[in-house]
Amino acid sequence: MAEIFIPTLHTFVNENVFTGSCGQLRFRVAPQVVMATKKEADLSASTILCELWYGEKCYELSEIAGQRSFPMSEEGRAEMKAWLESRA
Repeated sequence: MAEIFIPTLHTFVNENVFTGSCGQLRFRVAPQVVMATKKEADLSASTILCELWYGEKCYELSEIAGQRSFPMSEEGRAEMKAWLESRA
């Protein structure tokens, strides 16, 4: 099985959505950032939502096969990666 690439935590703190694939597995990772101040995210209150599906269709045309929310932390990012790899 190929290793799934997940961007750095900094990508999600900056509210960037990421999509990726591994074989027939497709996934979308969307941060849900809670701001502590105008310029600083509250990582303990923020999460990362990961949705997955299988097949060749895009996110909007696919049936979501699973979704899970992870803490906005390096541990949460690693847990999300392991979760996705277990479903690939």
